[in-house]
Amino acid sequence: MNRLTMLSRKPWIWSFVAAAAIWLVTILFTGGASTASLSQATLTFAAFSIIVGLGQMLVITLGPGNVDLSVPATITLSGTVALKLMDGQDSMILVGLLVSIAIGLVIGILNYALIKFLRIPPIIATLSMSFLVQSSAIWYNRGLRVKPPEALANFSTASTFGLPNTAIIALMLSLLVWWLLDRSLFGRWISAIGQNAFAARMAGIAVDGCRLATYVLCAVLAAICGYLLASFSGGAALNMGAEYLLMSIAVVVIGGSAVAGGNSNVPGIWGASLFMFLVVSMLNTYGFGAGVRLIMTGLIIISVIVAASRPAGSTR
Repeated sequence: MNRLTMLSRKPWIWSFVAAAAIWLVTILFTGGASTASLSQATLTFAAFSIIVGLGQMLVITLGPGNVDLSVPATITLSGTVALKLMDGQDSMILVGLLVSIAIGLVIGILNYALIKFLRIPPIIATLSMSFLVQSSAIWYNRGLRVKPPEALANFSTASTFGLPNTAIIALMLSLLVWWLLDRSLFGRWISAIGQNAFAARMAGIAVDGCRLATYVLCAVLAAICGYLLASFSGGAALNMGAEYLLMSIAVVVIGGSAVAGGNSNVPGIWGASLFMFLVVSMLNTYGFGAGVRLIMTGLIIISVIVAASRPAGSTR
């Protein structure tokens, strides 16, 4: 009983409980016929939300007001440039990945440059950057839809030992982010900044360098997501990143990370991403449209924030 009580107090556990409940309801509604396909699809599509959610979580951990709204545009530009550069050639797969990472690096640096040197609030700075990045993607794409290299397309849609390759990549990136947060000095620094930036600076923490690295990591993860998403879907579309603006924030909040910063939660990103995809799948199964899905998402986020803001004593 003590172990169950301790487990129930973990903020990330409830996202997994909710995901399991939605999965069970959907399976029962379909008579169990879609068990394998639903599980496979959930892991496949949730992987993209996990990758962008990890980056958004790092930024939100920096404290109130920190959020990256350029994530969707970064996904679009990365996928567009990478596919056009690779031009369907298997020999260019690594070059395309490196270019995507470079795009993330540049966008992350520019995001923080606006925040630091022009003293623009992060929300406004990253929103402004998203317009510039999206415009660049539109100009570079010019209506063309280039197919990914065959080997990359096959890899992104295939599975290894029963697990989708996209989910395996998401797991590897999650372990890396978990190590950074839980085992490295960098992780302790961003948690300290999120709890009290002034105190962190007085303690000798390189606040500006740490914040720069965090925004860069967020943009790089979004760029990697764009690279994989364009390869998985068979081409880059100008609206391919649109759904990940709300999604990247939702999975952080639902996953149990502190909205006010200072506390992050890698396992919760997985639970929340699985839950969000399963909610969409369930609503589609019952015949509900996109409007209902957005309303449900908003209500879920509000509920989680309200629950997370309750005094600790109220749970006793």
